[in-house]
Amino acid sequence: MKNVIFLSPNFPENYWKFCYELKQNGMNVLGIGDAPYDDLLPELRESLTEYYRVDSLENYDQVYRAVAFFIFKYGPIDWLESNNEYWLERDAALRTAFHITSGFQCEDIPRIKYKSRMKEYYQKVGIPTARYHMVDDEKGCLAFIKEVGWPVVAKPDNGVGANGTYKLRSEDDLRSFLSRKNPSVPYIMEEFVHAEVCSFDAIVNSHGIPMFASGNITPDSLMDVVNNAGNCRYYIVKDLADDVRAAGMAAVKSFEVKSRFIHFEFFRLTQDQPGLGKKGALVGLEVNMRPPGGITPELLNYANSTNVYKVWADMIALDRSTQAAGKRCFCVFAGRRDGKDFLLSHEEVLEKYAAHLKIVDRVPDALSACMANQMYVATFSTQRELDRFYKDLFACKA
Repeated sequence: MKNVIFLSPNFPENYWKFCYELKQNGMNVLGIGDAPYDDLLPELRESLTEYYRVDSLENYDQVYRAVAFFIFKYGPIDWLESNNEYWLERDAALRTAFHITSGFQCEDIPRIKYKSRMKEYYQKVGIPTARYHMVDDEKGCLAFIKEVGWPVVAKPDNGVGANGTYKLRSEDDLRSFLSRKNPSVPYIMEEFVHAEVCSFDAIVNSHGIPMFASGNITPDSLMDVVNNAGNCRYYIVKDLADDVRAAGMAAVKSFEVKSRFIHFEFFRLTQDQPGLGKKGALVGLEVNMRPPGGITPELLNYANSTNVYKVWADMIALDRSTQAAGKRCFCVFAGRRDGKDFLLSHEEVLEKYAAHLKIVDRVPDALSACMANQMYVATFSTQRELDRFYKDLFACKA
């Protein structure tokens, strides 16, 4: 029986399903978290062989002792995982410290977490990336901007989502950014790419071969959603585009991905852009060595009539999937921001789209900056229906 440590199994809330499927596959599932045991969902408690509570997951020594305790009690650990971007470095540090070889080690972190390092691995397989400059001083930044033009995007080189990301349109914006940014955080500045974001989402076995593959499209800039407190929309595609699949597979090989759930992001140009390509071309954005965020695994399930939690657990237990994908459709996420005067009330949305809605809930506060506040998840057979849904949900009164 394999021993699997799952770090922070209670967040996001739907991650209990990873633990459940591990248990169904005969794993010892050992949870480490900072939430009181009684606060865990009953389904999560039933999925865990044991739970070790620490005062804070930020406290490495406490988490280290928790792992050591589990090894003393249950023997060697076969897997340690959080499936969470925030804890990827912590996961790697613990694997390295305890010689758990079934995942990324400390030496792997630069290429999978630092945006500046990711670019060379995209470029190795012929995928272009935006030109960049490591932020130094005003003179250095202006020299870069003279080369690429306004606007530019500045963001933490090692960051999560769109947090701390700025779109700079003028010298005044640049000076304001330089005066406000945390001097201890390395920032990368990139040329602005006119594009929408699409993804390659896959569960890859130990040979680097996808056991499941799909993807999403995000028409609006997540940076703008966060900075302008806007609404959020993205959707799982009905059929993964051939060029996205090819680019995703090339990146899997370049980044040497094995035995992981991944979320690789690409720009699709919405206009010709010198140095990057023609309208419609793909440009490498960044790699995320974990599932797409929040409740997106649920959307993948609805869009593909499958169970990605089961596929992931099968990857650990069997290195192959026992879960077949079924009929495909579009699955959309719509997040409405509180305080906006929408044309359709919440109740009217529920009535009009009752036959399509799969999830209606509040977005957790920890995710609301980028996903807004009230979520609606729905499925549609056609792009036309999908577009109408977004138009209805986000239309505001004059």
